Amino acid sequence: MSDHRPQIARPLYTAEERRRRDASVWTLVQGVLAPAQFFVFLVSLILVLRYLATGEGEAAATASVVVKTLALYAIMITGSIWEKEVFGRYLFAPAFFWEDVFSMLVLALHTAYLAALACGWLDARGLMFLALAAYAAYVVNATQFLLKLRAARLQEPARDKTEMECAL
Repeated sequence: MSDHRPQIARPLYTAEERRRRDASVWTLVQGVLAPAQFFVFLVSLILVLRYLATGEGEAAATASVVVKTLALYAIMITGSIWEKEVFGRYLFAPAFFWEDVFSMLVLALHTAYLAALACGWLDARGLMFLALAAYAAYVVNATQFLLKLRAARLQEPARDKTEMECAL
C-alpha cells in the first residue's frame, strides 16, 4: 500500500539560517543591488530595442549592456558571499539550487556578449540579439528569485506561529 499523506515541504530557511540571513550585511547589499540591476536592465532593454528598431544609438545600447553585465557580476559575487554566510556554501545550496543553476546560464550569456564584443565575433545586430537572449534568461532567473522570496515570506508567519506554540 502506498502512503498518501501530504508531503510537508522543507522550509526555505531553518531558524539558524534565517537568523544568519537577517544578520548579514549581504542581505542588505542584495536588497539594494537587485532593484538597481533591474533598473539598469530596463534602461538597457529600451536602448537595445531602440537600436534594433531604428539602427540608432548603437554606442549607447552597447555601453548599457556592458553596464548591465557588470551589475550582474556584482550581484552574483555578492550573492555568492551571502549564500556562503547563510547556507555555508558559495553556490548551489539546496534552498537556491535551481536559481543558481539558471544563474549560470544568465552569467554565460552575458559573458558571451562581452567576449563577442571584445573579439568582434558578431556584428552590432548580432550582439543586440545575444543581449536579448541574455535578458530573457535574466527575466526568468529574476522571476525564480522573486517567487522564492515570496515563498519564504509566506512560510515565515506560519513558522513563527509554530515556534510560538512550541514555546508554550
